[in-house]
Amino acid sequence: MPSITSFIKHHYRHFNAAALVDAANAYNAHLASGGKMFLTMGGAMSTAELGLSLAEMIRQDKVHGICCTGANLEEDVFNLVAHDFYERVPHYRDLTPADEAKLLARHMNRVTDTCIPEMEAMRRIENEVLKEWVRADQAGERFFPHQFMYKILLSGDLKGSYQIDPRDSWLLAAAEKNLPMFVPGWEDATLGNMYAGHCISGDVKKVHTVRTGIEYMAELAAWYTKVARPLRNGEGSLGFFQIGGGIAGDFPICVVPMLHQDLRRVGVPLWGYFCQISDSTTSYGSYSGAVPNEKITWGKLAASTPKFIIESDATIVAPLIFAWVLGE
Repeated sequence: MPSITSFIKHHYRHFNAAALVDAANAYNAHLASGGKMFLTMGGAMSTAELGLSLAEMIRQDKVHGICCTGANLEEDVFNLVAHDFYERVPHYRDLTPADEAKLLARHMNRVTDTCIPEMEAMRRIENEVLKEWVRADQAGERFFPHQFMYKILLSGDLKGSYQIDPRDSWLLAAAEKNLPMFVPGWEDATLGNMYAGHCISGDVKKVHTVRTGIEYMAELAAWYTKVARPLRNGEGSLGFFQIGGGIAGDFPICVVPMLHQDLRRVGVPLWGYFCQISDSTTSYGSYSGAVPNEKITWGKLAASTPKFIIESDATIVAPLIFAWVLGE
C-alpha cells in the first residue's frame, strides 16, 4: 500500500480525520462511477502553494473544472516567477503595527505568514498581462480573466523567470489542459484593481475588454448543461469539492438552482457529490459555516447526495485528500 494512504488509513479513524477518509473514498467512488469533479478554491491557497498537489490532480484528470477567486488565480503565477523573493514570517502573530508598517515600506504584502513582493511578483505580472489587455482592447476582442492568464503562460514569455518547478504550478497545468475555469468577483483581486486603474488612465479604452462575472455564470450554465448527466436519485455526474467558502464556492454551486428555478429547465441533475473543507464554525447567516444539508433547501444537493464537511485547515487537509485520490 502506498505510504501516505497507508498512514492515513492507520491513523485517521475518528472525528475530522475520519471525515477526511470518508470524503476521499467517496471522491474516488464518484470518479469510478463515471463522474467528474469540480473544485472551488477560496482563501489564499495559491500562496499556500497548493499547486504542489493540485497540479498533479489536474494532470491526472482528477479535477475537471475550477472556480477560484481572483487572488488564487494570480497568486499562483506570482509564486511561479517570484518565489525566491517571498519572505516567510513564522512569528507573524507577534508583529506590531510598526512592524507591519515596515513591511509596507519594503513593498512586502503579507498573507498570514508569507510576504508577497510587490515589484518582483505583482508589478512583474501586471506588465505582462497589460500587454494582453491592450492588445485585445485595440483588436476589439474580449476575454475572461483566466484566459488572459492562460495566454501569458502558454506564450512562454515567462519561462526564463520561473523560480519553482513549473510542474508545481496548478494554473500552468490548467492552462496546458485548457481546463474550464470560472473566476467570479475578479474585480477585487490585485490585478483587478490594476485593470481598473488602467481603464481610468486610458491605457485600456473599453472596460468590458475583460469579460464579466455574469458572463462567467452564463458560461458555467452552458458547461454544466453539456457535462453533467444523471447518475442516480436526481444526482448528477459532476461533484463539488470546495476549499474554503465565500464567492468561489457560492457562485458556482448556484448554477443548478438557476437552471431549475430561473430558466425553468427540467431534467437538470443536481451536484452528485459535495465536500467542503473549512474551519468556519456554523453560525447565523454564514455561507462558509453552512452545513451541507442547508444546500438541499436551495435545490443544490439531493437528500441522498454524498455530503462531507471537514472542519479543519485546508492547507493540511487538501493535500492529504489529493494524495489519497492520486494513490500516493
